[in-house]
Amino acid sequence: MSGRVTDALNMKDTDIKSGASSNRHSGRAPYIHKVGKPPKENLLKEISARVKETFFSDDPLRPFKDQPKSKKFVLGVQAIFPILSWAKDYSLTKFKGDLIAGLTIASLCIPQDIGYAKLAYMPPQYGLYTSFVPPLVYAFMGSSRDIAIGPVAVVSLLLGDLLQAEIDPKNVVAYRRLAFTATFFAGLTQFALGFFRLGFLVDFLSHAAIVGFMGGAAITIALQQFKGLFGIKKFTKKTDIVSVLRSVFTSAHHGWNWQTIIIGVSFLAFLLLAKYIGKRNKKYFWVPAIAPMISVVVSTFCVFITHANEDGVAIVNHIDKGINPPSLDEIHFTGEYVVKGFRIGIVAGIIALTEAIAIGRTFAAMKDYQLDGNKEMVALGTMNIVGSMTSCYVATGSFSRSAVNYMAGCHTAVSNIVMSIVVLLTLELITPLFKYTPNAILASIIIAAVVSLIDINAALLIWKIDKFDFLACLGAFFGVVFIGVEMGLLIAVGLSFFKILLQVTRPRTAILGKLPRTTVYRNVQQYPDATKIPGVLIVRVDSAIYFSNANYIKERILRWLTEEEEKLKENNLPTIQHLIVEMSPVTDIDTSGIHALEELFRTLQKRDIQLALANPGPIVIDKLHESKFADVVGESNIFLTVADAVHTFSPRISDEA
Repeated sequence: MSGRVTDALNMKDTDIKSGASSNRHSGRAPYIHKVGKPPKENLLKEISARVKETFFSDDPLRPFKDQPKSKKFVLGVQAIFPILSWAKDYSLTKFKGDLIAGLTIASLCIPQDIGYAKLAYMPPQYGLYTSFVPPLVYAFMGSSRDIAIGPVAVVSLLLGDLLQAEIDPKNVVAYRRLAFTATFFAGLTQFALGFFRLGFLVDFLSHAAIVGFMGGAAITIALQQFKGLFGIKKFTKKTDIVSVLRSVFTSAHHGWNWQTIIIGVSFLAFLLLAKYIGKRNKKYFWVPAIAPMISVVVSTFCVFITHANEDGVAIVNHIDKGINPPSLDEIHFTGEYVVKGFRIGIVAGIIALTEAIAIGRTFAAMKDYQLDGNKEMVALGTMNIVGSMTSCYVATGSFSRSAVNYMAGCHTAVSNIVMSIVVLLTLELITPLFKYTPNAILASIIIAAVVSLIDINAALLIWKIDKFDFLACLGAFFGVVFIGVEMGLLIAVGLSFFKILLQVTRPRTAILGKLPRTTVYRNVQQYPDATKIPGVLIVRVDSAIYFSNANYIKERILRWLTEEEEKLKENNLPTIQHLIVEMSPVTDIDTSGIHALEELFRTLQKRDIQLALANPGPIVIDKLHESKFADVVGESNIFLTVADAVHTFSPRISDEA
């Protein structure tokens, strides 16, 4: 029998390629297909292929192939400004949809922008500025048809929290300059990530951590609005829940204003009801979209005719009229605030980028079109760089506005242009009318907007799927709520990286058994009816073998072996004579991994156990040959499948038994 196997291993390549790995050759001996050694690749080509797969996996230059120079120039311009590629097919029908969507999101964004500016400790007009210039830039450079651009609650809170830690917001000019500096560096970070095609780095922030961070930020934002909702004048600048609640309740006897509470709570109930109606029936999506503007108009009129501001109801007072003034000369390019602006900008930019990409991908999947992540980063970065020079702070995609934009029937980014024009008209014509708008209304609008950021269903799904992911979610949530936004973000990032490290350094391994009436070998825990082969232990390694996990994998395999031998000894069964390592999931191996296999081989030799490898991939088998480990273990002990290895070893065990 063993002679036939040896003959099969030495067959010509043409015969090897002619049959399946488990088909029978002549006679009773199984045909054993030899594991192929891949052709040696040129080092330069190998490096080039690796770089291409890492940074250019989407093959962005494919449309330029075999094109004349004039066409390449046109394609290059269209790649930078996607509006030029879809504008030629634009129609009146599409414009009608974009017009309605743009007007709808404008009615939602104007009151929200004024409130979000307060979250960032900026004068209210800066929120409107941020919904004027950045959406225009994005409309020309962005590839998403549905995303609505402007200031958002989480980024506004984060930016305000980081900025006030450096400069008191009462120092208006210095605070504003640092805000523009941070916005410039946020845009530069986003642009660099896209231009150098490093967008995959954003994916290191796990979905679970984002869900927890967003939920915690929503609670923090809502708690911050108690100041405006209750008319409290002296309020803490800290964002943790303990400090905020202490500030609220210590001012209960002398700091609350009952007129403000009535206005805030009543309109908050109206906004939440409108949100509920829109959620229950998609046809009424416009109800929650126009509810904030209705609240502003009605409450402003009521305060104006009743002079409630004279009774302690805090109002907006003044919003500067006119479009964005230039602010390039206010950005710090030298001095001590450059480093501070850079640090704040990186943090705010990455969070803004993560939110925008997630929103863009969501709606792209719903409409079945592709979103180029790197182009999006370049577009978002450019709009924030331009925004920092035109009195805007960090802008990104808003989920609530994007959802309304989608449901209102938008077709292209023209809806952002329509929104920008409406904001422009607001800045030029009607900002004085917001003078008597009560702060309680802005607080109500923000609370109603951030409620949707608390995604309980997503958290429950995370709990069902992955308990460790749920811990990461809870860690980020409680970090934001009890410590602060910046620390919560650090916890979210830290837990995401810890999970990656845990999976890399402690990969899964499994004992395999043979499924009844098949030659298939699977995890015995997943398939309890899978039977183990007498005298053979089959272990699968579910990861690449690197320096970070090589020693663990070796020790884990030996621990499996010890545990199995103890069970066999207790039941007076034959001892293990062969250890087969199933290497299908092992995509790569480094020198530490090969040293670990060598140590495993030597340890098994001392215990009279033969090591065999099954189905190593092309990269792995090439490295095994280069390191001479294939010669050490013996090429006759490297198999294409586990079934081939068992076919080879089982008769020997039977004979010896």
